[in-house]
Amino acid sequence: MFNVKQYIREVPDWPKSGVNFKDITPLLQDAKIFKTLIDSLTEPYSDKKIDKIVVIDARGFLLGTAMAYKLGCGVSLVRKKGKLPYKTIEESYEKEYGPDTLTMHADAVTLNEKVLIVDDLMATGGTMQATVNMVEKLGGEIIGISVIVDLPFLGGSEKFKKYNFKSLVSYQSE
Repeated sequence: MFNVKQYIREVPDWPKSGVNFKDITPLLQDAKIFKTLIDSLTEPYSDKKIDKIVVIDARGFLLGTAMAYKLGCGVSLVRKKGKLPYKTIEESYEKEYGPDTLTMHADAVTLNEKVLIVDDLMATGGTMQATVNMVEKLGGEIIGISVIVDLPFLGGSEKFKKYNFKSLVSYQSE
């Protein structure tokens, strides 16, 4: 596996003082690195039957759609409230910087569909928990959760071990 950390830019004090933001855009800018990234994220699921990848707004969209193409499955979007045009379900949660609400189309996942959830980063797990709740409310079976970056010191990844949580890189502390 390639050294993912060397392509993650750290931006100190963004979006607020004391936060060391993990910027994944350098992983996306080079075709060879991006291909290696998608191959690495997809590999643990290559032998699984996945019907749908649920992607979380916005960086999850970039990763999950490429992974869905490689795995030959569909994609369903999770977006902030007010961004989806059809009938939606929603889940409110607390994230690192305050409250928020996520939505997905009411027909985005169907009963017993095998689902992989994809995002760029796992922090406290609020966004992921809201997504898990919606997928399960719609009757989907979560096969795995895949992210590039895990920040285990914030406690999020521990909450999702039962969902076959995988990350490519872990930062043990800020």
